[in-house]
Amino acid sequence: MVGRNRVDERVTVLGLLLAAGQGARMGRPKALVRGADGVPWSVASRQALVDAGCDRVVVVLGAEAAAAAELLGGHDHVVAPDWSEGMSASLRAGLRVAEEGDHAAVLIHLVDLPDVGADVMTRLLTHAAPDALVRASYDQRPGHPVLIGRDHWAALAAELDGDDGARHYLARHGTTLVECADLATGVDIDTPEGCGTTP
Repeated sequence: MVGRNRVDERVTVLGLLLAAGQGARMGRPKALVRGADGVPWSVASRQALVDAGCDRVVVVLGAEAAAAAELLGGHDHVVAPDWSEGMSASLRAGLRVAEEGDHAAVLIHLVDLPDVGADVMTRLLTHAAPDALVRASYDQRPGHPVLIGRDHWAALAAELDGDDGARHYLARHGTTLVECADLATGVDIDTPEGCGTTP
């Protein structure tokens, strides 16, 4: 279910899945990691954004992009050429795609949060609006996904740098936290030990 704005008009949302990193501690790009069920994290996370009700979903790739794109089976993706500069490069690439469309907001998710599903995303999408700044929290700990309205895209893109993503921008602009600990842990997985992944 997508959000509705203050005059109850339908708000369209672009889902952005950031999956460009090299995954140094994981030993391979996280876009290529498969869960215990054999499904690649990139595929499962993309499907969760679709199931939550995003009108379009784009996966941002970088390291081993060709192999990751093959796993996606032709689904919408973009390659961040400067992905090695960190998460900000991936987010910039995603925001460029968003600017080309007419969506009112983007829902940004990370590929290494395998226990965060469509139910969390759906909860955030109820807040979708052009001026939205909303992020999931887990026991009051800010996490992902993050919902950012179109009104903020230009200012955010102008200050993105390094591996911090939108964190500083969100901290300065009164982001609304939506508690989701009843649905997921929101813990990112950085190493293969104990995460139930397969090669």
